[in-house]
Amino acid sequence: MRKIKYKKGRKVQTSFLEYTGVHKYTQTESQLFVYNDTDLAEFHEIEVSEMEKHVDLSKVNWLNVHGLNDPEFIKQVGEYLEVDNFMLSDILNTNKRTKLDEYHDTLFFNIKSLLPDADTNNISVEQISFILKNGFLVSFQEKRSDFFTHIRERIRTHSGIVRTKNADYLLFLLLDAVMENFYITIEHEEDHVEELINLSKHSADLKILEQIEKHRDNYNFLKRSIIPLRDSLFSIKSIKDDNIFNAIEPNNYTFFERLHQKSLELLDQIEYDLTTLDSASNFFFSTQSHKMNEIMKTLTVVSVFFMPLTFIVGVYGMNFKYMPELEWKYGYFIIMTVMFALLLIMIRYFKKRRWY
Repeated sequence: MRKIKYKKGRKVQTSFLEYTGVHKYTQTESQLFVYNDTDLAEFHEIEVSEMEKHVDLSKVNWLNVHGLNDPEFIKQVGEYLEVDNFMLSDILNTNKRTKLDEYHDTLFFNIKSLLPDADTNNISVEQISFILKNGFLVSFQEKRSDFFTHIRERIRTHSGIVRTKNADYLLFLLLDAVMENFYITIEHEEDHVEELINLSKHSADLKILEQIEKHRDNYNFLKRSIIPLRDSLFSIKSIKDDNIFNAIEPNNYTFFERLHQKSLELLDQIEYDLTTLDSASNFFFSTQSHKMNEIMKTLTVVSVFFMPLTFIVGVYGMNFKYMPELEWKYGYFIIMTVMFALLLIMIRYFKKRRWY
């Protein structure tokens, strides 16, 4: 049985808000959308103290925050929404796994956004968190990115049905946009895996095996990131069944069920790709073994060719006084002819049996 080791890490108290991610030099910025089917207002670099005069709870309000290096701003947003401190702590603590919390009239959702690193074979990770309460949606990103650019444009241009829906549908769109990054990452990994499989068919370089194991680690990391997302999306069904939490409209639960189905498809694809990687590593080892067998076969055949010749040389290398062949005039030429003929017979026999 594999022993599970406890890894001690720095504890973050919920009463003390501190950002634990890697983007520690990203400036905190905010953007507020207030819209419905007929009206749209957009505000940039808005302070929490100014939100009261711009927020309209009869419309959809979406506050998007880039950068989590200002815990005081995050705390002010939490106080404005009257959400519990542990949710704010989970927003700033990027070591948390994907989770969904339903607390009174508040829905908290955080998710890991994964994208391939352009310069290495690593996967870059960003935690994105959402708070949905009373038609007010807040999204928290560790850094500025273009995940939601197309959604902003759909809101601005009144494209699709987003302006006719409530904040829960907007949450679906944002989650769907983040999940698209999983597809991009998996496709990027599959391209590398296909290249490695082709290389393994023509090369025995051990670096290929190292790359295979690296991408296997990437797939396992993807899997560990998607499984809690799948569980969180499935738990939305329990929210639907309890008939208490009403932040999500009954007609919009089907959209979140689609996201759950997507997570299942992603996990199936990862399992398939892991099987492909197993096949690639097995093929690599089989090729190595086959080449070693061919080398051993060649060495064995060569040694067998020389075994009878060595025997004959050994016999006539003995220092007996009475060996009649040693006195023959043509003894040397006869023995060399016999040895050469024996070698030709063995070569012909081995070739006929296809031993080389």
